[in-house]
Amino acid sequence: MSDLLAHLNAPQLAAVTLPPQHALILAGAGSGKTRVLTTRIAWLISTGQVGPSGILAVTFTNKAAKEMLTRLAAMLPINTRGMWIGTFHGLCNRLLRAHHHEAGLPAQFQILDAADQLAAIKRLLKALAVDDQKYPPRELMHFINAHKEQGVRAAQAEAYDRYTSRRIEWYVEYERQCQREGVVDFAELLLRSYELLQRNEPLRQHYRARFRHILVDEFQDTNRLQYAWLKLLAGYGSTDPQAAACLFAVGDDDQSIYAFRGAEIGNMRDLQREFGLASVIRLEQNYRSQGNILDAANALIRQNRGRLGKNLWTDAGAGEPIRVYAAFSDTDEARRIVDEIAELVRDGVSRQQIALLYRANAQSRVLEHQLFTAGVPYRVHGGLRFFDRQEIRHALAYLRLIVNPDDDTAFARVVNFPTRGIGTRSTEALQEAAHATQSSLYHAAASLSGKSGSTIARFVRLIEELRGETATLPLPELIEHVIDHSGLRQHYLGERDGQDRLENLDELVNAATVFVSDAATATDENERSDDGRLSSFLAHASLEAGEHQAGDDQEAVQLMTVHSAKGLEFDVVFITGLEQGLFPHENATQERDGIEEERRLMYVAVTRARRRLYLTHAETRLLHGQMRYCLPSLFLDELPAELLQRSRRASGTPRATSTPGGKQQTAGDSGLHIGQSVRHARFGVGVIVASEGAGEQARVQINFGSGGMKWLALSLARLTPA
Repeated sequence: MSDLLAHLNAPQLAAVTLPPQHALILAGAGSGKTRVLTTRIAWLISTGQVGPSGILAVTFTNKAAKEMLTRLAAMLPINTRGMWIGTFHGLCNRLLRAHHHEAGLPAQFQILDAADQLAAIKRLLKALAVDDQKYPPRELMHFINAHKEQGVRAAQAEAYDRYTSRRIEWYVEYERQCQREGVVDFAELLLRSYELLQRNEPLRQHYRARFRHILVDEFQDTNRLQYAWLKLLAGYGSTDPQAAACLFAVGDDDQSIYAFRGAEIGNMRDLQREFGLASVIRLEQNYRSQGNILDAANALIRQNRGRLGKNLWTDAGAGEPIRVYAAFSDTDEARRIVDEIAELVRDGVSRQQIALLYRANAQSRVLEHQLFTAGVPYRVHGGLRFFDRQEIRHALAYLRLIVNPDDDTAFARVVNFPTRGIGTRSTEALQEAAHATQSSLYHAAASLSGKSGSTIARFVRLIEELRGETATLPLPELIEHVIDHSGLRQHYLGERDGQDRLENLDELVNAATVFVSDAATATDENERSDDGRLSSFLAHASLEAGEHQAGDDQEAVQLMTVHSAKGLEFDVVFITGLEQGLFPHENATQERDGIEEERRLMYVAVTRARRRLYLTHAETRLLHGQMRYCLPSLFLDELPAELLQRSRRASGTPRATSTPGGKQQTAGDSGLHIGQSVRHARFGVGVIVASEGAGEQARVQINFGSGGMKWLALSLARLTPA
């Protein structure tokens, strides 16, 4: 026991060894919250207060859940495989699989990820003859998901106007379509699970009696329905004290940055009030960043009102000052960053430990260009994920049809892929027949006649043949058989970039092999079932689709949005584009508490840095195709001056303005001047916006409009006045 608790500081120890009660642990960035959560679980089990089956632990990513299980396995001599530790979606999927009949779902129901859900909505609107230009499918998807995340079904939704009324009608039709096809979207997983527990008292009492301790990570990111689901399982409002579990929530209101996804920062205060929490345990000692970085973060977030309050500190020393660079332009900013990276690498810093953060994706272009030009390897974090790749989605669609032929989204994806002569008219006729008979596309195929009917019938026979041929095959061989006999492998063999896609398809077979190996050690009977193995693998693929898959092992500078950086840490961090309207974002000024959310986002960005932090901004920036003149971000003024080391472009670097005497500023000895229109043989007509150097070293920066911004050497460019 002493070994289990020896590595904890005093607040961590207090949190881990709390008696059975509800608790809120306010865990600052880098304060060891994962250590506290896992040690709390290990302590509860090792002291005999609860068995492994009596724990329910909720995280927000599969990666976090796997890390928690790995740590627990190292702490205790137990099999963690059957423990209920996972994401909200993963745990709800497990609950619904076990009680599909009570939930009104088929045993082999399939999960729609975001792309599949959008495709399903597009099909629905097309079948209803709705103009998707006037009523965009993506907007309807957000409307449906927002209502589900609030626990609101179509029948309960309020129609404030005619437009909302129509969207509610389509919400009703969407629910019918999903029920008919035996599919659920991500929001439905949680809502269906909540409704099941709410109306089924014996089932609710069973899980309340089973899970005596409920632990939640990143509680500040929960939405309204997730909190209601937790309260239901924790026995909130129950008069029977034996029916109440202990809810142990770990979170940080200063890192609540997902309001746009429905996260309710107010859930933390509601938890305090509704569960009668007398006190909050604060984890404030930071094990990541040096003192100056933490002092800057504290000063920044102190500007927000209504915080639960904490102050990060470290015993690692003050460290280096925070470097602030004022650039003339976004190109100048990017060039300076690349120069700094070169110096850092020469000093022995790994590129993998250097991160470039930005508020908006559009900012990455100029950074990428400068990195590419300088030959610096880089990786954009959050690029296309494995299960999102086209060839993988096609293969999964064939597999889904084998499990559930009524899955119209899967049917529509591959009915003509690889191409088999089924055109738009044929698919429209099939959709009309399915709508008229209230059946799936698969079963409506029998009602079609003529050439289109026979072509679609051949596709249906292909699926039937694949189902029959793979019925007894092990999962990896089953998937390989489908890839070979569906025509996918032959199709990609003939493509220019087909080799990469074929390697991805082979990797899908590898993923199935690993999945089978993991399932072989499962303690959960549903996971061990051979009959449900393909269905379980498909559910696994859908749940994993939202998780970032690591890239190759090449050492590279990391580029990402600040939102993507949440949960990560690096030795060196550059926060770029710190300008009014960009960070904080201009939309924030139009939203209630928008600036406070942006400040929390800045706080998250600052606390990603371990050793060195750079803050950069530009006076001019080409953004969304427009040149904008920028003011420094208000966040820079909120940082203590004594923590900062400021620098700006060299005084000799010309600006895109006139001289004090009102004369046009010239570009080198060329006779050209800032603001003049010039013509280039390759790039066409542009406007000179900046210049630097003299003689043979003279260069000008030219805005070529759609051709972008270019720096050109005057001795080589052969520019002529336009």
